[in-house]
Amino acid sequence: MHVKKATAQLALALVVTVTTLAASPAQAAPTAYVTSETAGVGVIDLDQMTLTKTFSFGDDGPRGLSLTADGKRLLLANKKPGDLSEVDTATGKVLRRVKIGKNPEFVRVYGGYAYVTYEPGEDGGPPPGAPGALGAAKGGPPGAAKGDDDENSPPAEIAIVDLKSLRVIRSVKSGHETEGVEFSADGKELLVTNEGDDTVSVYRVGTGAPLRTLKLDHGSRPRGIKRSPDGKQYVVTLENTNKFAVLDARSFKVLKTVDTQLGPYGVAFDPAGKRLMVAAARGKTLQVFDAKTFDHIADVPVGQRCWHFSFTPDGSKVMLACGRSNAVYVFDANSYQPVKQIEGLPLAWGIVTYPRSAGSID
Repeated sequence: MHVKKATAQLALALVVTVTTLAASPAQAAPTAYVTSETAGVGVIDLDQMTLTKTFSFGDDGPRGLSLTADGKRLLLANKKPGDLSEVDTATGKVLRRVKIGKNPEFVRVYGGYAYVTYEPGEDGGPPPGAPGALGAAKGGPPGAAKGDDDENSPPAEIAIVDLKSLRVIRSVKSGHETEGVEFSADGKELLVTNEGDDTVSVYRVGTGAPLRTLKLDHGSRPRGIKRSPDGKQYVVTLENTNKFAVLDARSFKVLKTVDTQLGPYGVAFDPAGKRLMVAAARGKTLQVFDAKTFDHIADVPVGQRCWHFSFTPDGSKVMLACGRSNAVYVFDANSYQPVKQIEGLPLAWGIVTYPRSAGSID
């Protein structure tokens, strides 16, 4: 009897184990998501370094993108409908949408919220559902032509979207042509670059209350912004003066400026925090600097209009979305030698990975 009972228990345990394993989802391969302004979102298998599928969204024109912490939802800023869409990364289906306003561009998911830059337009204002705009810096819409940045044009704004309800809970007025978004190391401050009026604006996370505005060199057009790994500094790329500025994270004083090649935009520290990389888009170059001294280390030739880039989750490679080359360029992150060019991504705009890795967006 004891033998039969033990045998039965063993059989039951095997059944439960097999059933549990069968029900458990397989470990997903590391993946990169790339927005294409005409094709949708390209999905790249990072183990194989191949474009495995493309999620099509008609003529939405997605640009900015960010992932939820679990990698199950992709948030897209869509130019034509002027909205933010939530996409199931397993199926590519749009689950929900929320109206943002004219020309939504940059998206960052942080602490249960999505922060989306956009321009309300002449007859704009806070998008539907927003209780009002906070802050009052003069400026103009992100992505506008340089001739549009006059004092009378409406300021750009940052929509704060609750990811549970996917509703805009607040809209924060910013400066002219708001571009990059970053957060302080303690998560209390939101920083945005305003390329149209050469400023960096600082707000209180949660309330959107304006804290201060830092004025940079006239005509410098600040675009990318990234916090240093130790949280003590910010690096801001200055597209028109071909430099980046290093800011003290407490005083916001400019500690130094460093020359770059033409048109610096995307910026990120490597996963180890030892190097800083800058995408000099007009110079068709990914530049490498020492993360402490900011001494120049190397130049890596890349494609055309490479605005944003990301390291792979293991840190072994760096991938650049090159919009006018309609491709993602892949390089060894240590030797800087080319690994591959992944085609089929017309007007590639931005790139993020899951698991999350260091990059110019995340």
